[in-house]
Order: sequence, then C-alpha cells, then structure tokens
Amino acid sequence: MTEAAAQPAEKAKSPNAPTEETVLSVKHYTDRMFAFRITRPAAFRFRSGEFVMIGLPGDNGKPLLRAYSIASPSWDEELEFFSIKVPDGPLTSRLQSIKVGDKVLLGRKSVGTLVHDALTPGKRLYCFSTGTGLAPFVSIIRDPDTYARFDQVILTHTCREVGELKYGQELVESLRDDPLVGEHFDRLVHYTTVTREPWPNQERITTCIEKGILFDDLGVPPLDPAVDRVMVCGSMDMLTDIKHLVEKAGLKEGSNANPAEFVIEKAFVG
Repeated sequence: MTEAAAQPAEKAKSPNAPTEETVLSVKHYTDRMFAFRITRPAAFRFRSGEFVMIGLPGDNGKPLLRAYSIASPSWDEELEFFSIKVPDGPLTSRLQSIKVGDKVLLGRKSVGTLVHDALTPGKRLYCFSTGTGLAPFVSIIRDPDTYARFDQVILTHTCREVGELKYGQELVESLRDDPLVGEHFDRLVHYTTVTREPWPNQERITTCIEKGILFDDLGVPPLDPAVDRVMVCGSMDMLTDIKHLVEKAGLKEGSNANPAEFVIEKAFVG
C-alpha cells in the first residue's frame, strides 16, 4: 500500500449539501431590517417569487438553515435577500453581523407558491406584504414576465416604522429607468402603510381592504375573481386575515399543481 493510499479518504459531501457563497454587499435599513447580496452558483435555478434555505454553520457542525424568499429576479447573476433581525433568533442574531467577503450557506433547491404558474390568467395582480414579506415581490416586480401576464401590478407594503419602507421605496424607484421593466413603470403601483409612526396611511392593509380604503385610494373596483389575482406574504395573523378577506370576495386559493386566484407563502424566517 502506498503512502497516499494509506491516508483516510475525505468524507464526500452530499450532493444535496448547501453550497458556500460569498457576501457581496450588506445594507442595514433599521435596527430590525437589512438586505444583503451573495454570489449565485452557475447551476442554481429559481423562479421569481420562490424561497431557498439560507444559513450559517452551527455550533455543532451542522448547518443552521432557515427559509428566505429570494428578492432578486430569476435573471439576476447575484442573489439578494431582505431579512429581519431577531435578537435571540438562532440564525438572524448571527446573520445580521455578516460583512462583505463573509461566507453564507445556500440550499441547492428553491421552492414556493408565490409564482406566476400558481395563478390563473388575470388583469390585475395584487402583492400584499408586511415587513420582510416584501422580498418575494421585489423579485416579481423586476421580472418582465409579470408585466406580460398582468395589465397592472399593485404592490402593498405595511410596516411598523417609516424607515422599514425604505428598501421597497428605493427598489421601486430604481425600476423607473430599469432596462428590462422600466417601460412598464406606469403599470406598477406602490401602496404603503405604517402602523406605529406618523404616515399618510396608518391603517393595516387588512383594514384598507375590508373598509374599501385601498380601492378608493387607487381608483379601482373591489376584488373580483374574474380579473384580480392575489399573492400574500407576511406575518401569520396578516396571512390569516387576508385569506379570509379574499375568499369572502370569491377568490379561490391556488398552488403550483392547481392554479387559481390567490396564493399565500407560508415559509418564515426565525
């Protein structure tokens, strides 16, 4: 036996093990929210609106992973994420400290229900979000296919504080001159509400829907299953309340296997 052959073989990594990606940028918006971008493996494919497992190595050697919606569109050469900071969160308490050049673990497969294929054709797409639930819609509004499928896209974002709106505000404004979707900018509506600080609209989005405030402000009819399609991502209470409201309006829940009028994302970051 040769010396080389006597060396113990390195344990092969599972083909499904997360890849190690490099942090390219980090921007903190408030003491509760930040965004970051990482490298994208050449083999990684996803549909705009899907989520993937993101994480860091755990203390016990096992990766600590959580579901994160991908905020970049499917054509982007990098991967972008919008994250909440949880002081005692097993992952986010550490993830919020990442810096450019650091390594982040990325799952190999993306999944999710907030995709075009889970909805039947319609005229108007509503994207209802709270907090970092905005992330999948940041992906969707940057995808040209969204505007090929819908005449109008209404993105709503409800946060506790005004500063938490900034990520979405900057992103939406950047689309005005975007080479891929800039020509559709006048078909995108960004509707914001803030619940704990002074703001023109201090109602929860559920109240805006229930009382008709949203539709009056935008000058559009109430939800109609014949023309309106809905995507929802946010807190558990918000998901439950909006599901009740859209079902009351006659919309049916869809999935990748059975497309219908609305879809809800139930994956959360902790």
